[in-house]
Amino acid sequence: MSQPPLSDAMESVLAESRRFPPPPEFAQQAHVQTMEQYEAMHRRSIAEPEVFWDETARQLHWFEPWGKVLEWNLPDAKWFVGGKTNLCYNCIDRQIDAGHGDEAAIIWEAEPMPDGKPEVVRLTYNDLRREVGVFANVLKNLGVKKGDVVTIYMGMVPQLAIAMLACARIGAPHSIIFGGFSASAIKDRVEDGQSKIILTCDGSWRRGKAVPLKANVDEALTMTDLVETVVVYQRCGNEVDMVDGRDHWWHDLAQGVSDDCPAEPMDSEDLLFILYTSGSTGKPKGIMHTTGGYMVYTYLTSKISFDLKPGEDVYWCTADIGWITGHSYIIYGLLPNRTPTLMYEGAPDCPDCSRFWDIVERHRVTKFYTAPTAIRAFMKWGDEFVKKHDLSSLKLLGTVGEPINPEAWMWYHTTIGAERCPIVDTWWQTETGGHMLTPVPGATTTTPGSCTRPFFGIDAAVVNSEGEAMPTNAGGILVIRKPWPSMLRGIYGNRQRFIDTYWSKVEGFYTAGDGARVDEHGNFWIMGRIDDVIVVAGHNLGTMEVESALVSHPRVAEAAVVGFPHEIKGTGIASFVILKGEVPAGDDAEAFKQELATHVAKELGPISKPDLIRFTEALPKTRSGKIMRRLLRDIAAGKQIQQDTTTLEDRGIVDKLQAHA
Repeated sequence: MSQPPLSDAMESVLAESRRFPPPPEFAQQAHVQTMEQYEAMHRRSIAEPEVFWDETARQLHWFEPWGKVLEWNLPDAKWFVGGKTNLCYNCIDRQIDAGHGDEAAIIWEAEPMPDGKPEVVRLTYNDLRREVGVFANVLKNLGVKKGDVVTIYMGMVPQLAIAMLACARIGAPHSIIFGGFSASAIKDRVEDGQSKIILTCDGSWRRGKAVPLKANVDEALTMTDLVETVVVYQRCGNEVDMVDGRDHWWHDLAQGVSDDCPAEPMDSEDLLFILYTSGSTGKPKGIMHTTGGYMVYTYLTSKISFDLKPGEDVYWCTADIGWITGHSYIIYGLLPNRTPTLMYEGAPDCPDCSRFWDIVERHRVTKFYTAPTAIRAFMKWGDEFVKKHDLSSLKLLGTVGEPINPEAWMWYHTTIGAERCPIVDTWWQTETGGHMLTPVPGATTTTPGSCTRPFFGIDAAVVNSEGEAMPTNAGGILVIRKPWPSMLRGIYGNRQRFIDTYWSKVEGFYTAGDGARVDEHGNFWIMGRIDDVIVVAGHNLGTMEVESALVSHPRVAEAAVVGFPHEIKGTGIASFVILKGEVPAGDDAEAFKQELATHVAKELGPISKPDLIRFTEALPKTRSGKIMRRLLRDIAAGKQIQQDTTTLEDRGIVDKLQAHA
């Protein structure tokens, strides 16, 4: 697939973009302080990867050393071959052994705020080792052995972290399912992973209501007879059905159980977890991550991308642990860096739209990592909710999950960061395990909308379908040309799908499935999924470009753009728009649509002018907040939805859009 250059309009937008060097006071204290230092380290990590990663891995604990850093037989990588370690040990025991057992490891805050005060739990490393040890022994008592897949379907409670760490401690790969998924999604993942045990909660709090997690598990288990054991943590106190012989209360199983459970020495390439991610077609893919390489890579990316300083930081990633962001950047990357990691149970607008900023102020959060979708929601809610709170503790801001439009980036920079916090706009995937393209906050000059440069050890490029590098600012296929430690090791139970999905589009390279370009400064810009790059009348347009232009209009809160069949152009541009305030009707609506179309044409050029604009109250999103553009493409084309919608948060949004098509 060859990608033509970007439009002249887009190049002019790039030329006008503002560039932000790291704040001097931040850079002076950072792990990497200059661009020259970053570039020298990156060159070395590419030229001498085995030396670079050997030095990094030695910062962590290993029961037995490795004999070889990397064994690479495309598409299969083995890292730290022969080494034995345990990620749970590195998260907990290593800190205790160094004398830090009484320091905070996890800070958890519940959603409910009776009398205006939330429940807060602080777990030290000593607390964690005790709780993890007990539950690891509970799992053993239930017959769970090394290599057995344990399914976890829980809310954002401390026991979720305890459960995953207990699995890692005994060598049982976990398969965590986000607590918003449906019964059919649970059933599919259980059967694919051949899991015989599920850990869940009676419910979890979300916007003041108890999400019925146990009931969803019960429904799922009417569709499969594979599961033999269900362990239920009592969180909400709501009434649930307990099946004799199958279902057990967490607290009953833990009563009187010893907390002495030595960490199992795991081979570096032993399976650590499976995490399912949806494709545009077919059943979800069970992404496999192994122990050693994933541990080393998430440790280093956490340390460098967030510039973590033990004893100085309180870090908060607002994601759910049910997603890869939560795996890597709430638990597994943070605890080995001896940085308190904050977990919040509920919604950002409960009891009101200032909840996140209230949490930042009370816990004196220094490093904050959230999604562009959330940032745009904060913008829509209004600055007054931010201004009520003292955010002076913040030192760094991060974004994750999708490209951030420049308008949201600037709001984040000025309103939340007070123009003193570097912004780390990270690009990576479930499959990559950790950050691939990201600013290094003490060194990188950032540009709103760009995820900037490759992380250490990442040989990223933008190429055509023959693997040839594209010219500056020309769109192409984003690939990774060399192996990295946390790369996926396969799709569980489906070798051919692994090869077809990631290693067949451009020979010899890992293909991320995203389109990108590299600007004159060497910075990468993600253009969206390859199938979200629209060719309009022979011109290449990234959907994010048009979305950013729409959102730059003062009355637009959020927008999603897709291509749809056009009898003259081949592909037309369809825009689904959420407005701030009242939605116009009748002739006023048509006039405002024309105003928006003209605005986009002025921002990007006439070729970018939307052919179809639909006003909507909401956009179809996954439960992790990503817009499901593939569904919007069908709606714009007038097709009935036949695709997988198991990750959709609210099917009613799609039904409304189709009803008014």
